[in-house]
Amino acid sequence: MSPKRPHTRPHRAAAALLAGLGALLLGSAPPAAAAPAEPGTTGSSASTAGPVVLVGGSLSDDRIYEEIVRLAGGDAARIGVVTASSRPASEDPDAGTPACNNSRCNGQYYADLLEGHGAGEAEWIPVDLDHPENAESAEVAARASEMTGFFFGGGDQYRYVTTLLRGDRHEDSAVLAAIRDRAAQGAVVAGTSAGAVIQQAGPMVTGGDSHPGIVDGSRPGYFEDPSVLGYVPEGGFGFFSHGLVDTHFAERGRQGRMARLALDNGRHRVFGVDEDTALVASPDGGMRVVGSGAVHVLDLRGAGVGSDRGQWTATGTRWTSLTHGDTYRADTWTAAPAADKTELVPSSGKVRRSTDVFSSPYARPGESGQMLRLARELVGTAGQDTAYGLSYERSPRLRVDLSVDEGSAAYRGGDGAVSFTGLRVDIGRA
Repeated sequence: MSPKRPHTRPHRAAAALLAGLGALLLGSAPPAAAAPAEPGTTGSSASTAGPVVLVGGSLSDDRIYEEIVRLAGGDAARIGVVTASSRPASEDPDAGTPACNNSRCNGQYYADLLEGHGAGEAEWIPVDLDHPENAESAEVAARASEMTGFFFGGGDQYRYVTTLLRGDRHEDSAVLAAIRDRAAQGAVVAGTSAGAVIQQAGPMVTGGDSHPGIVDGSRPGYFEDPSVLGYVPEGGFGFFSHGLVDTHFAERGRQGRMARLALDNGRHRVFGVDEDTALVASPDGGMRVVGSGAVHVLDLRGAGVGSDRGQWTATGTRWTSLTHGDTYRADTWTAAPAADKTELVPSSGKVRRSTDVFSSPYARPGESGQMLRLARELVGTAGQDTAYGLSYERSPRLRVDLSVDEGSAAYRGGDGAVSFTGLRVDIGRA
């Protein structure tokens, strides 16, 4: 059984520490080894010579675990498991029981899974909010220096900032420096959910839903209010520098919040990874999709920002959605379907309009992945080039228009999986 879904906010004992460090972090400089690509550039190389595997959360697909183990060396792999984003055992009322959900037991859970999928050895790296001093431990750093791969678990990515980076300097702790050194030598760095988001360069999202994020804009900082679109300007660890990263992407309707965050900060590309799906990125900028869901690329190079009756709008975003086996080149901004996919031939049917296009957490009952469902119905319906969805929230109510044009294409795999490229997205007021 997988760990219980981590809390999206730190518990009270950790919250004060995180909030206090947040103000210091926002005025600091990023680590030299993790500088983000300049806005509008391709982000030609990540800060690692090894591969990076970004998983969208809720990981169960054996193919992803097997890919991580293979990249780490198979039966010779030694994988360090980092779960500092989980709440510590001291705050888990179920600690020491089979129902536990904390950094220690989650670390052992992932270590067992990785060994079960063929890794020669996997072990927990004991850095968390109960043991922050271990981030500077020479002994723990030496253990990390022996690893051929690293797996970062989910939870709250800001806990990684406060445990593995040095306060207002935002520099590597001894353990993170050891991990970075191993990555530079070719070790794989993988992470799921928060463990994937933390791998990016800045700005790194820390919370907020799509509707309030679009309406109010993004704010630098870490906020206890889940409606605030917050971000850390310096980013995370910087192992992935090809664009902004988000997880649980289609399921939780995060297209809106990431388009707003990227455009607020002059960034031109977003990678959104669905649950139980991985983006496997090679050092040369080549990428491929593994898993049961999709990886989404928002291309904002041609997007324009405006205002409608006082509400922020964005037009001209291009959305590409890739499924298992598809590939992407970061340097050329191009995607290619897997060998088993053929061009999708639209059929007769009807696109169902969505009245909860961002899959609001407040809709009861709600339906996850509404915008992706709308897009897939559009590319698969003959005689229809446009479709739109409305936000569940009102005051104001938002509208998302999707359009198929000469810059769009769609493909279907033998398993029925649908991929598409270049779908136009416009966000405005209803």
